[in-house]
Amino acid sequence: MKSLIIIARLLDYPTQDIASSMDEVHQIILQDIALDEKTKQHVLSFIEHYSPYSLLDWQSEYEGLFDRSRSLSLHLFEHTYGESRDRGQAMVNLLDQYHQAGLELNKQELPDFLPLYLEFVSTQGISQATEWLHDIAHILSLLAARLQQRNSPYHLLFKALLTFAHVSVDLTAMRAQIADEAKDDTPEAIDKVWEEEAISFGHQDALSSVANHTQTNHCAHTQFRPSEAQRKDHYLAVNWQQNRSPLSTKSAAKTAEGEQP
Repeated sequence: MKSLIIIARLLDYPTQDIASSMDEVHQIILQDIALDEKTKQHVLSFIEHYSPYSLLDWQSEYEGLFDRSRSLSLHLFEHTYGESRDRGQAMVNLLDQYHQAGLELNKQELPDFLPLYLEFVSTQGISQATEWLHDIAHILSLLAARLQQRNSPYHLLFKALLTFAHVSVDLTAMRAQIADEAKDDTPEAIDKVWEEEAISFGHQDALSSVANHTQTNHCAHTQFRPSEAQRKDHYLAVNWQQNRSPLSTKSAAKTAEGEQP
């Protein structure tokens, strides 16, 4: 599923490689018969918006969104576990599932980083890819609503993922729910975060392969790719439920009131 890999790349930190390939990426999405028109249009609109940008301007905008705001973090467990001690074990569980699928990470990668998660999902076949995206639909919806509230074109990529997974969400209602959220990317809010104590996860023995890695907001290349024999439907449920948003997702076959992805 090349389109999922492209969305993963577009959600990662902008590089010269992706910036100089936007015309090619546009054509790949345009010609992908596996994508429905709605999903395709969300991604194409994003590409058309950022294609004229200089790399520095694009990077600056990205950093302003994802590197300075925990509420827009691309680390999935930030939105489900926060600073809970259970976050460490959840990392280990997800990492184990990657290993079972033949995906090995380098020392700078955390398994819950969304672009990396999407790369993994792209290897699992359409049926299981949809299941994996359903598992995080509540996080994707929350991020879509927050980004749309900030008038960021990045919300289009999250809408594309929801549409791809056939998840129907009332984003108008979501934006109403978060309307009173305090901004966490102001200088005052950022200073407060720096003053807080470092997070310490439990299950240190089990986490040794994860906790010692340097966290990064950018997804480095994986060391190994799954072989064709490994690119199967390796699916074990991950518990995404803790601190889950009250959002309920529905099949696209059902019609939700309000704005759809």
